[in-house]
Amino acid sequence: MTIMSRMNRMSGDETAGQVSLQSGDGSSRTERKTVATRRKLLEAARSVFSEKGFDLARIDDITERADVGKGTFYNYYTTKEEIIQELVAKLLKDLIKNLKEDCKTITDLTELLDSIMATHIKFFSNRWEDFVLFFQGRTNLTLERDNAAIEKPFVNYLGQIERMIKTVLHQKPSQNVLRRIACAVAGFVSGYYSFAVIASEEDDVDAVFRSLRGAMVASLERFTKEAITSAKKE
Repeated sequence: MTIMSRMNRMSGDETAGQVSLQSGDGSSRTERKTVATRRKLLEAARSVFSEKGFDLARIDDITERADVGKGTFYNYYTTKEEIIQELVAKLLKDLIKNLKEDCKTITDLTELLDSIMATHIKFFSNRWEDFVLFFQGRTNLTLERDNAAIEKPFVNYLGQIERMIKTVLHQKPSQNVLRRIACAVAGFVSGYYSFAVIASEEDDVDAVFRSLRGAMVASLERFTKEAITSAKKE
């Protein structure tokens, strides 16, 4: 199954991941139009970035997809990077909220890692465009580009994973060790999806991911314990 066929198959199911910007009951017609136009731009950008990537996508592509004039874009955003920042920040804010809710009562490391993986699977299921944003954001940061706009949301995301893991460990590792563990968790998720969607012949990549969850959790647990032990020896 190709990337495009997967995206086409899932496009009809992605309403859960679309940007939600709702106006209040007492808003004026102008305010409602403003909210609707902003939503159109965000949803168009989300789609264009997932197809072309952050670097190749142009503002013209976004406005054409949103069916608005180019000047309309500049009424809301100064640069392409601003809309990328808003999309990534909202995506990771929603993901953090889900992680907090799903893992709030867990006190065991194995159970926590399993729940973290399950939350990611559930979150990105039928939200392929959101995963592409997540993956591109991580890749850009790994390449050490000047991406201050998206760095903060990712730091907050990793920080949430670090805090959850720290609460279930009997030995309290250093911040550097916690960051390595959090990066490993994020790497497992993004690495699996990015390769599976290209290589897998299965229609339901999420089902395959779920079947491998136990092995991934075991690997992450081993990595966590080895990282703590290694840090103590240094």
